[in-house]
Amino acid sequence: MRERDIENYLVNRVKALGGEVRKVKWIGRRGAPDRLVMLPGRGIWVELKAPRVRAQAHQIREHERMRRMGQVVFLVDSIEIVERICE
Repeated sequence: MRERDIENYLVNRVKALGGEVRKVKWIGRRGAPDRLVMLPGRGIWVELKAPRVRAQAHQIREHERMRRMGQVVFLVDSIEIVERICE
């Protein structure tokens, strides 16, 4: 399965729940998540990866920085993780 297959599944699943997905472009901030998932009552930052592809060190640092600020950040590399987000 490719990253874009997981992304398409994520978008369709979130829309089916009445949510929205936005692709985010960060200026001057390497490693930030590339999607914002908005579900009723919550927002989730998502870094999409192909299965078994690990986040790079600068991405891990940025995700941890965001989590310390109270943000919810997921690394999504499978349909199962999409389902967990959408629960």
